[in-house]
Amino acid sequence: MAKQDFMRETLNSRRAFLSQASGGLGALALASLGAEASAAVTRDPLAARAHHHTPTAKSVIWCFMEGGPSHLDTFDPKPLLETYAGQPLPESYGRPLTAMPGTSHNTLMPSQRKWARHGESGLWVSDWYPHVAKHADKLAVVRSCTADGLNHVGSVCQMNTGSILAGRPAMGAWVTYGLGSANRNLPTFVILNDDVRINGGSKNWSSGFLPASYQGTLFKHDGAPILNLETPEGVGTRQQRGKLDLLGALNRHHAAKHPTETELDARLQSYELAFRMQAHAPEAVDLSKESEATKRLYGMDEEHTAIYGRNLLLARRLVERDVRFVQAYCGGWDAHTKIEQNHTKWCGVSDKPIAGLLSDLESRGLLDETLVIWGGEFGRTPFNEQGDGRDHNPWGFTIWMAGGGIKGGQAIGTTDELGLRAEESPYHVHDIHATILHLLGLDHLSLTYLHNGRSERPTINGGKLIQEALA
Repeated sequence: MAKQDFMRETLNSRRAFLSQASGGLGALALASLGAEASAAVTRDPLAARAHHHTPTAKSVIWCFMEGGPSHLDTFDPKPLLETYAGQPLPESYGRPLTAMPGTSHNTLMPSQRKWARHGESGLWVSDWYPHVAKHADKLAVVRSCTADGLNHVGSVCQMNTGSILAGRPAMGAWVTYGLGSANRNLPTFVILNDDVRINGGSKNWSSGFLPASYQGTLFKHDGAPILNLETPEGVGTRQQRGKLDLLGALNRHHAAKHPTETELDARLQSYELAFRMQAHAPEAVDLSKESEATKRLYGMDEEHTAIYGRNLLLARRLVERDVRFVQAYCGGWDAHTKIEQNHTKWCGVSDKPIAGLLSDLESRGLLDETLVIWGGEFGRTPFNEQGDGRDHNPWGFTIWMAGGGIKGGQAIGTTDELGLRAEESPYHVHDIHATILHLLGLDHLSLTYLHNGRSERPTINGGKLIQEALA
């Protein structure tokens, strides 16, 4: 064979080999993609998952005081404000940014509350929370919280998602992603609201870049909490099952062609969950099953506490049925003016129901496994605004936690003598989130999700445990 012919044949053979090999590799890749697509259609995103470490809490009930309650008038007394009442904020404290530039009088305003020590721990609580004060020895009051936002929308978003910018998953979504569902008949992450619109709306319980199956479910407070829960008249269980099977087949067929669209998977899961809920949820949300004594404990027999009392009683029934994360929003605490009227109202609305929740959980043996949180997106300033209100304060404010592995009867950290900035042991929102996850058995550093080439975690690039709070 001529040398030129030999070279040509060798080249053709190599081309044939590479072509066939690449086709084979391509087939393997396609087979792999097909397997992934099949898994995407058939996987169960809510399947229970292993904890990173032994948890001390199974569920969370977050009493979210939306609008920013004043720590200076509830759980963080500052007697020095009496001494300097009406005087300008000393220059040594710096000039903080304000949410309403040009409107602040910048004169110090003392609290009008009466304060007392409560419980064996001697924890300070104001007369705005007399019922909660009876549970002082259960509370770990973190007085040195900090956040980054000045306005409500960004700050509520950060307290829920870790960021003042929308688009990240809420804590309840991270918990659902990390642990899966502990029940198969109710949502894992539930939002309860009163008559006040939540700043930022659904982005506060969004799944963000996580699959849509992990987003929260908003319950209504009037009528049936879940829309379309009851089967339409004339439609039996067999007919409803057949309809869902057909919808499921159509969605799976479509999902096989679009394996990256998590909304399709979420739709399949939500249909199945809705079907199971039609059988089980009516019992879970039926408060008529509760005794009159229990309803009174939550304040459901009084007009001003009835709505929030109902929500917290429902929260107890949900965690009793293994719902992992419940947020119960309360009120509009944004007291730029008339803080006495505003906080008198909302403390009155929340005090008895929260105390009732703590008592009820304890009596049922549920408090040790349920983490209860109280707080808003920030606190309020020691200087007044418009003469009788307080401005937003993300530089130093208070939350408290109880149950679920918390060491109660203590105040953690401090703000300065006027209550403006966190001073001793400051704890950021990311630290609060890291601690919540830890109590649920999740390591915030190990709970990750690959998004746009970056391994995301709930505390972004921060977060440390509030060690003093842990029992």
